[in-house]
Amino acid sequence: MDVVTLGELLDRDAREHGENFAVIDGEKRVTYAELRNMANSLANGLIKLGIKKGDKIAIWMQNNLEWVISWFGIAKAGGVVVPMDTWYKSAEAEYIIDHSDSVAIILADRFEKYKFLDMLMEIRHKLGKLKHIIVVGENVAEGNGIVDFYKLMERGKDWESSEEFKKRCEENRVDDVTFILYTSGTTGRPKGVMLTHYNMVRNARDVARQLRATEGDKYLIPVPFSHCFGCVLGITAAANFGSTIVPVPKFDPELVLKTIEREKCTIVHGVPTMFIRELNVLENKKYDTTSLRTGIMAGAPCPVEVVKAVREKMHCNILIAYGLTEASPVITMTSFEDSDEIRAETVGRPLPDIEVRIVDNGRKPLPYGQVGELACRGYNVMKGYYKMPEETREAVDEEGWLYSGDLATMDEKKYVRIVGRKKEMIIVGGFNVYPREIEEYLHTHPMIQDVAVVGVPDEDLGEVVAAAIIPKERGKITEQDVVDYCYGKIASAKVPRYVVFVDSYPMTSRGKVQKFKLQEILANMIKEGRIKKVVPTAVMKRGGG
Repeated sequence: MDVVTLGELLDRDAREHGENFAVIDGEKRVTYAELRNMANSLANGLIKLGIKKGDKIAIWMQNNLEWVISWFGIAKAGGVVVPMDTWYKSAEAEYIIDHSDSVAIILADRFEKYKFLDMLMEIRHKLGKLKHIIVVGENVAEGNGIVDFYKLMERGKDWESSEEFKKRCEENRVDDVTFILYTSGTTGRPKGVMLTHYNMVRNARDVARQLRATEGDKYLIPVPFSHCFGCVLGITAAANFGSTIVPVPKFDPELVLKTIEREKCTIVHGVPTMFIRELNVLENKKYDTTSLRTGIMAGAPCPVEVVKAVREKMHCNILIAYGLTEASPVITMTSFEDSDEIRAETVGRPLPDIEVRIVDNGRKPLPYGQVGELACRGYNVMKGYYKMPEETREAVDEEGWLYSGDLATMDEKKYVRIVGRKKEMIIVGGFNVYPREIEEYLHTHPMIQDVAVVGVPDEDLGEVVAAAIIPKERGKITEQDVVDYCYGKIASAKVPRYVVFVDSYPMTSRGKVQKFKLQEILANMIKEGRIKKVVPTAVMKRGGG
């Protein structure tokens, strides 16, 4: 199966799977033949609007049918998609629209509490390059640069007779940049990751093959389309084999389970926190998830206990994927052939034609089994950060190796184990401590729902371990219980010195815990005396501290 542009991928689906449903969005059911016509109409409408090849077009709306139409329509018009998270406020929106040089934006007028159009109009005067505001909504008042999404499609429905549309489609190449995704980095301004058709279509194809996807599969996608997990591993993976895309507008565990039951979904994606919340719902309510076959858990460390529970209670033979936006996104993935132990303890092996190595601080390769930074090289490496040449050179070397910032080990069979973020490593009295190891261990406690471990300052040891825990039930577990559960079972330097129970964590929109924020919160609580050090019971009995 040749790698093609996103537009050619949709054309192929219309030919080979035309009658199959491409998207089921609530009451809206659209076949691949219909989706191709819609995307072509949008592309032709954009061309008539004056969109040129290489123009940047932002998308600001929830997961829905219109997002999927826009994904393929912008690509067919030779444009570059610049996705924006639904939770963005005007400051984030201004930065991304401005920095990306977007000339147009496709947005929902509103979604729940988010009033996208109102926020955009507040900052419009600061966005000199933004000419066209294409609105998905009811009773859209056109004029002053505002265009109704469906009216624009109506104006472009003569695509079959348009020479300009035909010419534009022929000009598109697999190595054209068609996506600039701004990473929600933990420090500094977000960086715009430039990905090509080839980067994404090939990565999505290889992931779908690993899932053994067919046209009979239905992908339930609760992860945002505004990230690679949603638009590459969801939309584009499904399109590689004519599978159906079932978007969830915003993550809600009960809505996910209801939709799986109603639509008989076979594949479900999510970050560990999403699966944890779905499992919690299933403890009290019954939903039929027997249609599920597989899916991907990724985006954050995947606890062993959660992987097992998803397999047993959701009837979902879940696979683990690891990657980053700069890698299109998947680098390694487990497979159905892997044993339970390997699937639980590793993130699998590199996908075909992706090289992986583990390097030291000088970026020199390390032997198998040693902890170092994971680097990868292959078709999946980004073109670079938009308008950030220095940052690009820092991330990708002259030989094409992309440095992930993640600490990992790799064994002789090429199985990769992620240890943690390089920047998150805790140095306790000279010992290197990796938060993930402690999180994995604490996840085995029956009263712990979720856990995040960070390092906090300590006068004596430099840093010590602090654990923020979401308990399954308040009052059923104490700080002392947590520390005693660890003491004598894991190395002393890894035992949490501080424990705090929380209801939630500061999160990125991708479902990752913002550990730098959590670190800040806990350090302040310690400074203010709101949380105290916990000494293991065994140490207290010996008279130690």
